[in-house]
Amino acid sequence: MKSECLPFTQIPHTTDLFRDFLYSHEKVQRFYPRSPYFQAWAKDEAARLQYDPGRRERVAGVLKRQNQSCGASAKTLENIERLRNGANAVVTGQQVGLFGGPAFSIYKALTAVKLARKATESGVECVPIFWLATEDHDLDEVKQVSIPGPDALLEKLVVPVTSKTDAPVGTVAFGLEIQQVIDEAATRLGDTEIVKLLRETYQPGQTFGSAFARFFANLFAEWGVILLNASDPELHQVAAPVYAGAVERAAEVNESLLERGKELEAEGYHQQVKVTPSSTLLFTLQEGAREPISRDPRDANTFVAGDQKLQQNDLLEQIHSRPQDFSPNVLLRPVVEDYLLPTLAYTGGSAEVAYFAQAAVVYEKLLGRTTPIVPRFSATLLEPKLHNLLDRYKLTMSQIFEGPESLREQLAAQALSRELQSAFDNAETSIKNAVEAIRSALEQLDKTLVDATENAEGKIRYQLESLRAKAARAESRHTEVVGRKAQLLSNALYPNKTLQEREIAGVYFLSRYGHEFLRNIYDCIHSDCLDHQLISL
Repeated sequence: MKSECLPFTQIPHTTDLFRDFLYSHEKVQRFYPRSPYFQAWAKDEAARLQYDPGRRERVAGVLKRQNQSCGASAKTLENIERLRNGANAVVTGQQVGLFGGPAFSIYKALTAVKLARKATESGVECVPIFWLATEDHDLDEVKQVSIPGPDALLEKLVVPVTSKTDAPVGTVAFGLEIQQVIDEAATRLGDTEIVKLLRETYQPGQTFGSAFARFFANLFAEWGVILLNASDPELHQVAAPVYAGAVERAAEVNESLLERGKELEAEGYHQQVKVTPSSTLLFTLQEGAREPISRDPRDANTFVAGDQKLQQNDLLEQIHSRPQDFSPNVLLRPVVEDYLLPTLAYTGGSAEVAYFAQAAVVYEKLLGRTTPIVPRFSATLLEPKLHNLLDRYKLTMSQIFEGPESLREQLAAQALSRELQSAFDNAETSIKNAVEAIRSALEQLDKTLVDATENAEGKIRYQLESLRAKAARAESRHTEVVGRKAQLLSNALYPNKTLQEREIAGVYFLSRYGHEFLRNIYDCIHSDCLDHQLISL
């Protein structure tokens, strides 16, 4: 594989907060404890990390049980023993999307592997852990995945399952319909080794969480990625003190979050999660659905969940007796993760970096320490046909990012007849020479007219370029091939005007390039590179 860097400053929709986190960290240092350069602080952070031995033993036992149940490799079980014996962790996580979800889910796991290995090589024992967000309740998001079809137009594979509104996706099981969806995937991808693996792991009776775990356990067997199912009742028991702390200090935490939101906005940044005066950080299960818990604005000691009102003591009693009925929201979840695990760093994308700017105050209130976040690997993959098209038409990704209409015009301009291209080029040269001669003469006659000459030249050039663009559009209308190529490039490299890694399923690339694809991507990950990468396959 050949790769080149593309700074996030050149990528559309990059937020100011993420950009400054990457490239101007001094501007955001008050919101983040560490820079994005993992190796610069990993040893120092490890020396500060404290983790209760009893909790370590108990969590290691849960992880062993969970990973054995999903077919973990010997390497994974070895890493669990390393964790039990004192190793730290690099953690990442994602929703348990159908067939592994978008490509960036794979990039997350491989980034955690690379960072854990770098830490270990520097003398800090570390293992990679992937947090399965089985308690999320966005079924519509996880039950579908997109795969390129003809002309790279994305086609959705959707498993037609239903559940109670707002039920945790980890409880949603597949029926016979999953086999039909895999057959559909095989039609699009071919009956490859990866599709065979889907048949083995996504079966009737499995849930979104268990199938995802079995699939990833196989994909990352050689690297020993430890999978953690967040919905495990025993893990909830271990995490119960954090849930209780979120209730006992709800007013204090909320006040800090509101203040942090004002600080971010005062610096010109955005809040990833909107917090209100009645917000809390917890959900509770009621009849199988997740209900957010809020505070009664008239009584700080009263909490509301759905139609139920609870005094603080009653809510704490419920947490103590049935912690499995509670789960964290997106700002509390990293705090729960790092209470359960000896986390040296979390690796995630731009949205998670934004979460951490807010979650930092929750960390400080409940744990007294903020876990650093490191940006995950990010890439756009250029398959051979796409790479050849970019080379042939001398296109850059910046031009791809301008969208299919602009791209169509640029390709059409290059498709104009040689005679017409030559005529435009000759006209530009003639204008340049003529204006230069006029400018030289006017300098002798009246220097005040030189500026007028430059203005006139600009207008003439503008009209000529406008005419060239009109010719390109006319060519575009008459040349179907150009339109198809523009659409192909946009669909494959910037689908729906979104980074490829967020739209195209990782299973698509795995099916085309096999397990070797994972090894090649792993080799492209460099912890000192913060840019997006363009990788030629």
